[in-house]
Amino acid sequence: MRTMKRRLRTEFEERRISRSFPVRQRAAADLAEWIYSAPFRLEYDVTVAAYIPFGAEPGSPALLDALIDRGVTVLVPAVPGGEPTTLDWVRYDGADSLTRGRWGLLEPTGERLGTDAVRAASVVFVPAYAVDKSGTRLGRGAGYYDRTLIGLAADVVAVVFDDEVVESLPAAPHDVRVGWVLTPGGGFRELG
Repeated sequence: MRTMKRRLRTEFEERRISRSFPVRQRAAADLAEWIYSAPFRLEYDVTVAAYIPFGAEPGSPALLDALIDRGVTVLVPAVPGGEPTTLDWVRYDGADSLTRGRWGLLEPTGERLGTDAVRAASVVFVPAYAVDKSGTRLGRGAGYYDRTLIGLAADVVAVVFDDEVVESLPAAPHDVRVGWVLTPGGGFRELG
């Protein structure tokens, strides 16, 4: 199964890289626009966990800014040192507060709130290479999100390009399923 997942990750990454910059920009703008018609309550007293896209991942800080525009508190991950474990979380206060963290990932410079901070989130947006119609998510393979999502009561939304919603993906027992997908062309769709 590991070999198959590795092969799929490579295929999806190559497809993403082959998308032109204008196509990725348009997709990022569309994803941010969908936040204004989200099927979740996004108001002043809500906390949302999200991520800052890396490389050719779909999205941009515009999605995070749209969440802030809705009045919610936005948390984004900070990757802790050492072996893969659960993610740490930092409040996102805008693109100006970002700096390069572990592996060159963008992270806010604010105070780390701890791994349990994500438990306050009612919606969690997660990156994925692909997601299938039953909610199986193909991530980068280190397991940070699977470890983080265990036992969360939040609605979990995988953010992918439209052609990355597939019929089925290989799943291991430790893989945590997602309940929703967000794509640039289709918006929010419940899975399962």
